[in-house]
Amino acid sequence: MISCLIVDDEPLAHKVLENYIAQLDTLQLVGNAYRAAEAIGFLQKNTVDILFLDIEMPELTGLEMLKTLQNPPNVLLTTAYSEFALDGYELGVVDYLLKPIRFDRFLKAVQRISVVKNLAAKNPIAKKAEPQSDYFFAKANGAQHRINFADIRYVEAFGNFVKIHLADKFILTAETMITIQTKLITANFVRIHKSFIVNIDNIDSLDSSLVFIGKNRLPIGASYKANLMKLFK
Repeated sequence: MISCLIVDDEPLAHKVLENYIAQLDTLQLVGNAYRAAEAIGFLQKNTVDILFLDIEMPELTGLEMLKTLQNPPNVLLTTAYSEFALDGYELGVVDYLLKPIRFDRFLKAVQRISVVKNLAAKNPIAKKAEPQSDYFFAKANGAQHRINFADIRYVEAFGNFVKIHLADKFILTAETMITIQTKLITANFVRIHKSFIVNIDNIDSLDSSLVFIGKNRLPIGASYKANLMKLFK
């Protein structure tokens, strides 16, 4: 059985691919993600054979997401824009499906992956699983600083920089919020505003508009509110 994950911000695109997947006994849908960050979190905990990946998504594009994956699965790009095809192939994608996706084109792309999977099954290569890190490095003041996830209270956008607030200090790095967010895709972090990512373990309280971490009052962005409140139901 070939496992599949659909990553697309459009519900209709999910329905089309779900229908196609259901028509093939060899395919099994194991997950749906509507944002790149959600997909990265899923892939950190699960393995899939095929990733149906949309390119144009908010916050993090499909190609940007793909660049963050150390060991990506077989990727089938799905998009309405053919000009991204070359970029996709340079990242090692298996095929490129142009929306609206026809079933015959979908079938051809999946069959290419089936052939590769069957060859791999006949010639298995043992590979030791890499442990998930509980830290990352961020460049600041000309040096790489090791930052443990557990030490982070919250992350703040600060002009062209990002402040990573720790218990007794902060690290000011030139990395972007998107880059930092991809490094913090764990169960303990959530983005609450375009300018703030918080460590859930350090939240003292929250109301409809603010998150309180110690003496810090952090605003909740309108587009992030529903996801945040869902975590605390």
